[in-house]
Amino acid sequence: MKDSAARRWAAFAVLLVGAFLPPLDFFIVNVALPSIQGTLQTSAAELQLVISGYAAAYAVFLITGGRLGDLFGRRRIFLLGIAGFGVTSVLCGIATSPAMLIIGRVIQGLSAAAMAPQGLASIHALFPERERARALGFYGAAVGLAAVAAQALGGALISANYFDLSWRIIFLINLPVVAAVLIFGLPLLPEVRGDSPAPIDRIGVLLCALTLGLLIVPLVEGRELGWPAWAIAMLFAFPVVAVAFWRYEMAYAMRGGVPLISVDLVRRPGLLSGLTGVLFFYVVSAFFLTFSVYLQSAVGLSPLETGLVFLPFGVGAFIGPLTTPLAIRLLGHRVPAIGMVLEIAGCVLLAAVVAAAPGTMPPQLALIVAVGLLGFGQGWALPTLVRSVINRAPTTGSGMIAGITNSALQISAALGVAVIGGVFFSVAGASPDPRNMARALMVAMLCVAGSLALAAILSIVAWRSEHASNTRQ
Repeated sequence: MKDSAARRWAAFAVLLVGAFLPPLDFFIVNVALPSIQGTLQTSAAELQLVISGYAAAYAVFLITGGRLGDLFGRRRIFLLGIAGFGVTSVLCGIATSPAMLIIGRVIQGLSAAAMAPQGLASIHALFPERERARALGFYGAAVGLAAVAAQALGGALISANYFDLSWRIIFLINLPVVAAVLIFGLPLLPEVRGDSPAPIDRIGVLLCALTLGLLIVPLVEGRELGWPAWAIAMLFAFPVVAVAFWRYEMAYAMRGGVPLISVDLVRRPGLLSGLTGVLFFYVVSAFFLTFSVYLQSAVGLSPLETGLVFLPFGVGAFIGPLTTPLAIRLLGHRVPAIGMVLEIAGCVLLAAVVAAAPGTMPPQLALIVAVGLLGFGQGWALPTLVRSVINRAPTTGSGMIAGITNSALQISAALGVAVIGGVFFSVAGASPDPRNMARALMVAMLCVAGSLALAAILSIVAWRSEHASNTRQ
């Protein structure tokens, strides 16, 4: 039994790398953009595509990645995904033109979408009920730490300029990690798949990708390019295609097929509210973007110094998930909402200390408390919110719901950067001074707090809906 327990935890440690690398590579590029622009002579729009191309591909195909794991085995899809992630990391690291880098990033996002859902979906199969809370705690810590580690690691690697590689090292550093995962993953990972594999819903995959792409791409790229006609047209087309996708999935299920997204599964009590809450939750990604820009542009910190400011978030994001089993025993279903309330307090405190002294470094203690609250709240809310959504699905649909949940998180991150980031830059103005930058950061933090408040309310609504359904049965 002990050997079996050790083996499943070792296998889960391998799968956690698949949860850690995608957000790491999403955030780490932010600190490298000036170096990339100097080397490859990229335009502002091309720089935006380096980030958004990855984010859009990742978010759009996460649901498909979860479904592929159900159909063809999560071990196989995970290993194929991480191998592809390694190959595309090389492509990005040796890029000699903006187009080559953008293409590499898009394919890297596709590879990430294949490997990321497999760890979350495998928790049901790997662990008995008593160990799932701890496993999800480690999962939440890995995802939460990735965003913070990206800031500090990216700044440190670029500043050190190992082997005179400059920004290229942030991609090539993935290679030894990928090699280690492939070496240890092959013998450790069990083959797990859905109980009733069925042919993949190809038209559903295309319609899903088109639906999400019509929303994400214009919101990420529209402001940067001055809202061209194609971006407006895509936004108007989004609800039309979304309805067509939903109706197709219902018709496909009625014909006896297994749809990409099961309409009946999503309609389970509390599941839709929970997923909507996830969609509002991960806008904290906008905190990293806006606070990084403020610290470098208004306060004058270096990329490495900026990364170090986020360390309290990392500490909180690591400690929070490890304490969630105790928190769940004491506070039950309220833990996700309480975690988000802590994040809201961090946002409000940060806005207040920045307002008190625009353009200067905030008081150290207040800054540590504000950023630490954001991290600890995230560490409580993320794994428990994800667990509440996954647990509402049957084991046979865990891969599908894991893909949908991961996709909702990444869509939330992409939209947080696009929408709240757009608000930040609009308030800051074309030639921002420290006071305008401080005002912009305050507005951005209040936007993040408002979105988290909605997510907290929806998490409570989801529990009440499920509880009421269970009571009636």
